[in-house]
Amino acid sequence: MNAFVRYVTMGVYKLYYNFHIEGTENIPQDRPLVMASNHRSYADPVILTMPMKLPVTYMAKEELFQKNKLFAWFITMLGAFPVKRGAGDMQVIDDAVDILNSGKHLVIFPEGTRSKDGKVGKGKSGVALIAAKSGADVLPCGIIFEGEKLHFRSKLTLKFGKVIPAEELSVTDTSPKALKAVKTRIMDAIRELVEGPSVNEESIVNEN
Repeated sequence: MNAFVRYVTMGVYKLYYNFHIEGTENIPQDRPLVMASNHRSYADPVILTMPMKLPVTYMAKEELFQKNKLFAWFITMLGAFPVKRGAGDMQVIDDAVDILNSGKHLVIFPEGTRSKDGKVGKGKSGVALIAAKSGADVLPCGIIFEGEKLHFRSKLTLKFGKVIPAEELSVTDTSPKALKAVKTRIMDAIRELVEGPSVNEESIVNEN
């Protein structure tokens, strides 16, 4: 999303929703990141791009680019790129790594589908493989609102957590066990933004 469209869109969202952004101080603006977020609505890619200065892109199914030219133009302006259904998983991973290497942020929704109740799911290991292969840092993101859908003046909060350095996510192999550990690390960070710290984490904080 270019700067002009980003600022206009942010203004519209702040007028239409009770929209707040937290944790912008956690966003490094000098390098591309894997932006890993929970998934609540079709507007999520738009919401996530607003505070970012580097170009942001995300995957979208190829069919969305074939509905009509105006819609295809709009989602392209928002940073979408087409992914063909049935294409090899590794080709998608390689495309994602190429995007990061080109200097753009890459938005990923590890859950793969929208959550209707706001709770964060387990996620899939694709995000772990992209993080491991690209060597990019991961920025956990949380999109929070009550109910299944956004409505006029809904309280909408976008949170950015602390960056997870690539060194913490490096793996010596891409076995399911290794990728699961990386995925779990990322999903736990997203879950903490959306649902708060776990019981064990709260106990540690209280004891200290």
